[in-house]
Amino acid sequence: MTQEELSIDSYLAQGGVLTNPTNVPPRYRAELMKIMATFVDSSLAGAAGFADIINSGPGIKQRIAAAKIVLEKTDNAQRVLNIMGEFGANTDRYATNHPWTARLPREADIGTARSQHDMRLSVLNYPLNGWADAVIMNLLMGYAVSVQLTELSAVSYQPLAEAFRIITPIETRHAELAEEGVSHLLQTDARNELQDSVAYWWPRVMTSFGDMQSQKFETLRTMGLRNTDNAELATQWQIAAQTALEAHGLRPPD
Repeated sequence: MTQEELSIDSYLAQGGVLTNPTNVPPRYRAELMKIMATFVDSSLAGAAGFADIINSGPGIKQRIAAAKIVLEKTDNAQRVLNIMGEFGANTDRYATNHPWTARLPREADIGTARSQHDMRLSVLNYPLNGWADAVIMNLLMGYAVSVQLTELSAVSYQPLAEAFRIITPIETRHAELAEEGVSHLLQTDARNELQDSVAYWWPRVMTSFGDMQSQKFETLRTMGLRNTDNAELATQWQIAAQTALEAHGLRPPD
């Protein structure tokens, strides 16, 4: 490791920020690209899944909400992909180079494993099973994304932190749209169906927080790429998601 790299590492460990690809050390670059690829791939895979469910919406308002989510997730992916392009990623091929609509069988259980095709979070490898199922998945995942983006909005690469600060309220609104969808469905005889979907998606969304005993956290923290460990982020999500469910008379699985 060069003296310059040591100086940058010390600078980051003390809370410094980087603003340009030219002064990013190789190890930092690799971890930063993983963060960006995970977000972009997850956003594109999530958008693809919701695109297939738009016409299942019970009314025009619900279909507009689903279409809005697809549009905004794709736009959020583009925002971060542009930053990846500054590091040399082939942005022209990226969006068409992976099977974003690919899903595993509903009964599959892959834990935290990633797809062989891309860096999407494991939860986005499972298929949606109708409108009510999509609404619950969007509610639970919406709160998870909100927690994760709040964490990532403080990363030490300033252009990415700024992008995530723009994206966070947009993604938070997706969870609010899901809550509106739950309220609408509860006016019909859908409570049992919704509760079944909670039981299905809760443990799968939980895996999106990764290994609760991650050995990499301290390394990422010294780089300024993380501040809060996976277990604490998961706890924040559980509290927020449980509160949202209970407001509608639903409950997380035991």
